[in-house]
Amino acid sequence: MKIAKIMMTTSMGLMLLTGCQTVSRTSATEATISPETIRVDLIGSNNQTVGSAQLTAVREGVQMDVQVSGLSPGVHGLHIHERAVCEAPAFDSAGGHFNPHMKEHGFLNPKGAHAGDLPNLIVDGQGNGRFSSVTKAVVLEKDKPNSLFKPGGSSLVIHEKADDLKTDPSGNSGKRIACGAVK
Repeated sequence: MKIAKIMMTTSMGLMLLTGCQTVSRTSATEATISPETIRVDLIGSNNQTVGSAQLTAVREGVQMDVQVSGLSPGVHGLHIHERAVCEAPAFDSAGGHFNPHMKEHGFLNPKGAHAGDLPNLIVDGQGNGRFSSVTKAVVLEKDKPNSLFKPGGSSLVIHEKADDLKTDPSGNSGKRIACGAVK
C-alpha cells in the first residue's frame, strides 16, 4: 500500500512538473513568434474592397491564400511591397518590391528574385481569382531581415497586367490596381 502511494505521489509530481515546463515553453515561444495566421484586406483604386488574403506561418515560409472579385479578367502580377501603406488610387505609398537581399526582379532573372516576387494571379471571366502558394523567401517572425513585420511593414499589391517574371524592377506588370497592408 505504501509503495502504491509513493508511486502515485511521484506520478502526480511528474505530471505537475511536465505541465509547468510545457506552459513555460509555450509562453516563451509565443513571445518570440508573430501570429500564426493574419488576414489582409485588399482594396481597389476607389477604396472598395476587392478581396482578402490569409497569410499563415508554415515551416517552409509563408502560405499565402488570396481571393479577389471585381477585377478585370486575365493574368495579374502579385507582389509583396516594402511598406504597409495603401493609399488609393495609385498605391505608390506601398513603395517598391520587398527586397531585403538586394536582388533583381523575377524568378526567371539570373540575378533575381526579390523576396516579394510571387507567381501571377489568374482572374476568371467573372472577375474572380484565387491564388494559393507558399513563399520560402519571407517569414512572419519579427526581427528577421525577411520578415513581413519589418519596420514600416509590408503590403500585397496586385498589378493590372501579368508579371513576365524577369524584367527588373516589376516584370512589366503595369500599374497597381489593388493593395492590402500587412499588419
